[in-house]
Amino acid sequence: MKSFISAVAVTASLAIGATSPAVALDKLDWDLQSTYPGSLTQLGTLGKLVSERLAAVSGGEINLKFQEPGAIVPALEAFDAVSSGAVQAAWSTPGYWTGKDSSLALFAAVPFGPSAPEYVAWLKFGGGQELFDEIYGSYGIKSLVCAVIAPEAAGWFRKEINTVDDLKGLKMRFFGLGAKVMQKLGVSTQLLAGGDIFPALELGTIDGTEFSMPAIDLKLGFYQVAKYYYFPGWHQQSTFFDLMMNKAEWDALDDQTKAVFETVCEANMIYGIAEGEAIQSAALAELEKQGVNLKTFDPAILEALEKAWNEVVEEEKAANPNFVKAWESLSKFREEYKTWANIGYLKK
Repeated sequence: MKSFISAVAVTASLAIGATSPAVALDKLDWDLQSTYPGSLTQLGTLGKLVSERLAAVSGGEINLKFQEPGAIVPALEAFDAVSSGAVQAAWSTPGYWTGKDSSLALFAAVPFGPSAPEYVAWLKFGGGQELFDEIYGSYGIKSLVCAVIAPEAAGWFRKEINTVDDLKGLKMRFFGLGAKVMQKLGVSTQLLAGGDIFPALELGTIDGTEFSMPAIDLKLGFYQVAKYYYFPGWHQQSTFFDLMMNKAEWDALDDQTKAVFETVCEANMIYGIAEGEAIQSAALAELEKQGVNLKTFDPAILEALEKAWNEVVEEEKAANPNFVKAWESLSKFREEYKTWANIGYLKK
């Protein structure tokens, strides 16, 4: 890891030096409030890597001190803290802020949505970033997508889920727009930060949970309480994570400093998806050794979930103009992308 960061730093230094004999980046000492523990595979470690890379590439001029959840503010209060300027930056995912603006969830993970390559293509070349800037900007925040990860699991359950009726009455931790879909199928949902999930599951406060992909869920130990692990992750086929910054602080940076942030975030996206794809097989094997039953949802359940998702879309469009703009942009891009998707890739 250290050699990789050093290589990135040298490459960036050479690139900057080739265009300017004297580089004068802004000297920054910012707090980076994380919503994930720094030790948590990918979700936290990718945030720490952003901090390390920024320092390395800038020669120590850009210092974002990674703060563990709760160090400055509780994990789920990071949005307000960055918006108000109480902290300069935070590491999170836009889907945590659905209660602020439901459109932000479309920049985190979309039920029955795109894979990572398609999602990044929309963000970078389909108008996604411009809408992201507009929506976050209205709250005094500038955000850069700094990671994208592979599909998540559909969730952990204490019992088998064979029909839609088996979901009715369950209490689950659920994230983003997927929570609204589950509610339509009779599930009572709540959003819990990662560190709060295991105790709730162990105590029976919740009957099941979704959180992330196998390598991450393994780390959190859900298999000790629930033995049925369902796939596919219909609600999160890919997930964005972002570096949120107070907009006034961002606007005050010079162009070279902004370019360093943008370049590091783009490099981190490549690193994140590669790592995420590489570590799942070993995690699945370990979970099976621990007695976990790896299951797939019956097609009828997935069909019911997709029908409920389409209803949620219409409700959100009726309630939030920002959601309309973001949804129409993403949908238009995906419709055009279908031509390439259908002929460019081998069907498995």
